[in-house]
Amino acid sequence: MSNIDAEVIVPLRVEYVVVMAKIEKLAHTHPWSENSLKECFGPLYRVVGIKRQDDLCGFAIVQQIIDEATLLDICVAPEKQGSGLGAALMQQLIDDAKNAGAVVLMLEVRQSNKAAKYLYDKVGFIEAGRRKNYYPTHDGYEDAILMDLSLD
Repeated sequence: MSNIDAEVIVPLRVEYVVVMAKIEKLAHTHPWSENSLKECFGPLYRVVGIKRQDDLCGFAIVQQIIDEATLLDICVAPEKQGSGLGAALMQQLIDDAKNAGAVVLMLEVRQSNKAAKYLYDKVGFIEAGRRKNYYPTHDGYEDAILMDLSLD
């Protein structure tokens, strides 16, 4: 990869919410609203973005309470998916959570989201439970798979 295409992961400010919402809308069937994204800029949250040439390609939101971190959202623009940006974001989140004293990183994922599940499995998350019929779909509901990654 040449330097011009190198990605950089940076903390995001609330000013990025409009761009985050656009990426969210393109990447997810049930995207977060701008207001929901705005609510994640506060002391309990870390919001990071991955950029190429100053172009925001994706972002992630983690909430940490004491020693438990929860990945609330990770999103990469559809045209950039499959290029390693999600994996780079995930590694940054893991490192940040460890540095902030977290002992576990938790998340939930739609049972149908095979690409995300593959990424989570690859970095060592294990299934910790399920929430039956948790996520809305176009024709009903699907389970949320709860996953944990031990950080100690």
